[in-house]
Amino acid sequence: MSRQRSDYPGSRWDKFSRWLHGDYDPFAGKLEMKRPEEFPSPPPLDWKQVDLSVAQHVGDDLDQGKQFRLFRKLYKAASCVLCLSIIVILLITVANLPPFGDPANPANNEVSERYIEKGLQETGAVNIVTGMILDYRAFDTFGESTVLFCAACCVLILLRLDDSKKAKAEEFDQIYEPREDTILEQAARILFPMIMMFGVYIVLNGHLSPGGGFSGGAIMGAGLILYLNAFGFQKTQRFFTEKTFRYVSLGALMFYCCAKSYSFFTGANHLPSGIPLGTPGAILSSGLIFYLNICVGLVVACTMYAFFVMFRKGGF
Repeated sequence: MSRQRSDYPGSRWDKFSRWLHGDYDPFAGKLEMKRPEEFPSPPPLDWKQVDLSVAQHVGDDLDQGKQFRLFRKLYKAASCVLCLSIIVILLITVANLPPFGDPANPANNEVSERYIEKGLQETGAVNIVTGMILDYRAFDTFGESTVLFCAACCVLILLRLDDSKKAKAEEFDQIYEPREDTILEQAARILFPMIMMFGVYIVLNGHLSPGGGFSGGAIMGAGLILYLNAFGFQKTQRFFTEKTFRYVSLGALMFYCCAKSYSFFTGANHLPSGIPLGTPGAILSSGLIFYLNICVGLVVACTMYAFFVMFRKGGF
């Protein structure tokens, strides 16, 4: 009869069986167990030597953290209340609007009738819309032009490079200057004069046909941007620089403000303005509207070009 594996003393099976029952330790006598070192206990803290300013700063930081968390909670709550209030006000306003198409609506009053019936007689503009926005509501248009100028100034403040960064940018000006693209240059030589001429036509005929300072100025601004992309900043700066933008925009806005202030002052006091309306349909007609269209067109064109230049290079 053969012997079983458990009968072999000292065999691996015997050692495993004894280790399983807790009678055998395979690491006994083979590992050296060192006693952990005893670290000295820290000396007692002497509160007289503690810098009270440090503790005070820690306390201040904790107080500021609590105040900041409280501010964030109040800020979120105030934001939610404000948004809900605006939503409620808008819903109430929409609910109380008069029905659409009702002849008794406030919009159907004598103001719109006066624009249509006496607009040509009082403004001299064949285009009723131009006569309305540049004569009856000229200060609204002046505010819109001022907003464009202020927006351009804000972009100049935020994106304009300082002298040191501008010097570094000029060293790598080939990044901003277009490469010699023959197709783009030849197309720009043909299209740029046509675009600028068409923009000037839209501005000068704004009181006679659809158009005016805003649309014509946008066309001229697009023409300047095309010329810049085709020929680069160096050639464009021959006739349009930062000083050009400032002087043209400020001059146009100042003329607009002074001209309409005089017009409204004389009209409110029932005084003759002395500005002839001219013959309706002629290019030099409609009094100040012709010149105000030019001012608006210049402001819009300069603003569009300034936006593109600042986002492209960070300066003129």
